[in-house]
Amino acid sequence: MLDIVIEARKAEISSGFAVKRILPYQLRRMVGPFIFMDHGGPVHIPKATTNSLDVLPHPHIGLSTVSYLFSGRVTHRDSLGVQQVIKPGEVNWMTAGKGIAHSERFEDPAMLAGGELEMIQTWVALPEKDEESDPTFDNYKPDQLPIFTEKGVWMRLIAGEAYGLKNKVRTHSPLFYVHVLLDQGTHFGLPIGHSERGAYIVNGSVEVNGNTYIAGQLLVFTKGVDPLIIAKEQTTLMMLGGEHLGERYIWWNFVSSRKDRIEQAKEDWKQGRIDLPPMDNEEYVPLPEGKSKPAGGPPPNALS
Repeated sequence: MLDIVIEARKAEISSGFAVKRILPYQLRRMVGPFIFMDHGGPVHIPKATTNSLDVLPHPHIGLSTVSYLFSGRVTHRDSLGVQQVIKPGEVNWMTAGKGIAHSERFEDPAMLAGGELEMIQTWVALPEKDEESDPTFDNYKPDQLPIFTEKGVWMRLIAGEAYGLKNKVRTHSPLFYVHVLLDQGTHFGLPIGHSERGAYIVNGSVEVNGNTYIAGQLLVFTKGVDPLIIAKEQTTLMMLGGEHLGERYIWWNFVSSRKDRIEQAKEDWKQGRIDLPPMDNEEYVPLPEGKSKPAGGPPPNALS
């Protein structure tokens, strides 16, 4: 029924800003192509501390970052010259490919006034054929993302295909990613047609096979099994998964099917061969020294 239940762990990504880290996990590195998942907030940010939460320019290779906000505002800048204020309900899909650097800053007027922030960020590993592709960034508005409703259920398809829904968010492998709201007592099932499937409980609680699971847990389901999920209270889920791509190496912000490519990325960042965002190039996160735990305990300002 359940392959594994992953408990979110605390990770600090900048001064005073701790997130719940879900993936990767020692006993389960990936769910489909999803190799990283952080849940930040909900948190009310005092005006005096907003700047200290900024995620400074830092690099990526071999993955796509997917940022999705429930509340708040984040300003994205990258080495392609893109500047985008990320708002709730939008999908922000940045494909690093052969290399990109970006920053995330909390400088929107609503945030500077002490607003609330809650967001989910995932990383999607790329197929080997796309690992050295040119980097791209796409922002998709809520009206581009199909919504389905019925009694007790509201869901938005973030990317991929699930529950008969599809959209034009550009992906590189078969996957699904869905934001789901369930009323108390609602019965809900997993999407079919995907070999690996998981449900992260953002808030609320659910019952599966007579057992109760709570916020901060990722339920990873056994292949070929279609259990019934029952909302014990009003509950928010992030459903995700897809087809496995094969083993991946992950070190700091780098993902690759090859160890030597990770080593090259380290040297490229140290030697300044990955450009900084042209509108945010006066500071950056240095390469961690010594042995870094792969995305398990990143240095400050290294969320994404």
